[in-house]
Amino acid sequence: MSGGARGGTVAQPAIRIRTELPGPKSRALLAERRRWVSAGVAEARHGIFFDRAEGARLTDVDGNVLLDFAGGIGCLNAGHGAPRVLGRVREQLDRLQHACFMVAPYEPYVALARELCRIAPIAGETRAALFNSGAEAVENAVKIARRATGRPAVLAFDPGFHGRTLLTLTLTSKTTPYRDGFGPFAPEVYRFQIPDPLRRPREVSDEAFVARGIADLSRFLASSVNPATLACMVIEPVLGEGGFIVPPRAFVQEVERLCRQHGIVLVADEIQTGFGRTGAMFACEWAGLEPDLVCMAKSLSNGFPLSAVVGRAALMDAVQPGGLGGTFGGNPVACAAALGVIETLERDDLPARAVAIGAVVERRFADFAERFPFVGDARGVGAMRALELVTDRASLAPDRARTERVLALAASRGLLLLSAGLHGNVIRALMPLVLSDAELAEGLAVLESCLADAA
Repeated sequence: MSGGARGGTVAQPAIRIRTELPGPKSRALLAERRRWVSAGVAEARHGIFFDRAEGARLTDVDGNVLLDFAGGIGCLNAGHGAPRVLGRVREQLDRLQHACFMVAPYEPYVALARELCRIAPIAGETRAALFNSGAEAVENAVKIARRATGRPAVLAFDPGFHGRTLLTLTLTSKTTPYRDGFGPFAPEVYRFQIPDPLRRPREVSDEAFVARGIADLSRFLASSVNPATLACMVIEPVLGEGGFIVPPRAFVQEVERLCRQHGIVLVADEIQTGFGRTGAMFACEWAGLEPDLVCMAKSLSNGFPLSAVVGRAALMDAVQPGGLGGTFGGNPVACAAALGVIETLERDDLPARAVAIGAVVERRFADFAERFPFVGDARGVGAMRALELVTDRASLAPDRARTERVLALAASRGLLLLSAGLHGNVIRALMPLVLSDAELAEGLAVLESCLADAA
C-alpha cells in the first residue's frame, strides 16, 4: 500500500510537482508521439508521459508525482506494482512466456479457469475460456450464446459500451468517436434505452418510472425484435463508459426474468465493474443478478492483456472444439498476473476497501452537488463514483466544456481523472483500491478546488 497507513498517521502529500505540466521531457515525447502514432489513437488531454508507478501514484518522465484516479480506465484495482501480482509474473517469466494454450498447454491457464469458476456469480457447474481484451470477451460471449441457442439476434442496452471490434462496436451506443465512419455494422443487433434515474420526470415516482421502463421493454420485444430470436441480452450492471449510470435494480432483475422466460442467455459485461470495484467481487452480486455468462477483463489481470468468459457449463460446452481460442488468449504471464490479483483482492479484502472508499467519495460528491449548481448528479456504487456536470439542473443539458476544464485543471494540479458519458460531461473516479485515506483525501481536495475554479 502506498502513501502511508490508511488512517491514524500524518502522511506527506502524495502529489509532488517539480516542473510545469507537461514538463520538458513530456513535451518532447508528445512531439514524437504526433510524428509516429496514428492520429486515430486518442491523445491524452494533459500531454503528460509517465515512467513508473506504485500503488495509486504515477511518476512522470520529468519526476513529477501525480495521484491516479483513472486506474488505467479501471484496470488497476489491486494498485500499480501490486507485490503479489508482480511476484507471480516474475516467476512465470522465468518459466514460460508463451506457448499457445491450444498447442502446448500449461498449468496457469487451468489454474486461473478454476479460480474464475470459483468466484463467478453463477450457481452450478461452470466453465471458463480466456481471451485478450474486453471486446474479445463480449464478442465470444455472443458467439457462445448464438451457438448454444441457435438464435441470431442480440439485445444490448443504451448507453452501453462493449468494445471496438465490429460486433462489439455495433453493441456500443456512442457514435462519436467510436462508431463514426466504421459502418456497415453487424446485423441482428438491437439496442434499448436503459432507464436513467437522473432523467426521471419530476412528477413521476421512482416506482412508476421503473414500471414505465419495464413496460417499454415489453413493448420493444413485441415491436422491434421477437424474443424467440434473441440469443442473448448483454447488460452492464453499472454502465461504465456510458456515464456510470446505475440502472434501477428492479429493471435489471426484470431483464433476468425475461431472459429466463424466453430462453435468452443473459450476459453480464463486468469488464469495468468486476474485481471489487463496486464493493463486491462482481457488480451482479450487488444488483441481485445471476447471469448465464460473465465477461471479465481490465482489473482481472491488473493491466496485463487478458480477458475471460465464465458461464454455465452447458452453454460453454455447446461450442464445437476450436470455436473458441486465439494465439495469445490466456498467455501464461497474464494468467499468473490474474492469479495474483485474485489473491490480493481476497487476502487484503479490497472489495470491503471499495465500500469504505465509496462511502467517503459519496459524502464528498454529495457536498459538491450541494455546493456547485453545475453538478447535476452524484452517483455510483462502491468505489465506482461519478459527477455529471450540466449547464443547469432544470434542463440537465450536458456541460462538456466545463468538464474538460475541470479535468485539465486537475491534471495541472497532479490529479489524473477521466470523463465518461455520451456527451463527455461525466467525471468518473476509478482510483486503485489500495490508496490510503490520506491519498484519497488529497485527491478529493484537488478535485474540489478544480470544481471551484471552474465555477
